[in-house]
Amino acid sequence: MRIESHRNLLVWQKAIKLSLGAYNYTRSFPRDEQYGLTSQIRRACVSIAANIAEGNGRRTDRDYAHFLSMAIGSAREVDTLFVMARELRLGDAAELEYCEGLLEEVDRMLGTIHHRYSG
Repeated sequence: MRIESHRNLLVWQKAIKLSLGAYNYTRSFPRDEQYGLTSQIRRACVSIAANIAEGNGRRTDRDYAHFLSMAIGSAREVDTLFVMARELRLGDAAELEYCEGLLEEVDRMLGTIHHRYSG
């Protein structure tokens, strides 16, 4: 049984925290990254939460699973972008670790929910 509002989903709540954390983390990136990693990280994080919400609003389990799959893809994109940022030594390492921890939780939760609805 699907939760009526996406706002009640713990995975959505954590994805929102991840987005806010990513905004804080990227705030200290160099100005020349404004249209590079800064923008990509922020957009990909927002995409996770947005796809969870949109999928939850769909009428069929198949549609829901499709949007969860897109959220999983965005989570993997964020992971890749975090690796790049770490290698380039951008931002505060503690903020990055916080975001990576949230990302791991969100990714794990998405996998569990996706499995339930794609079956």
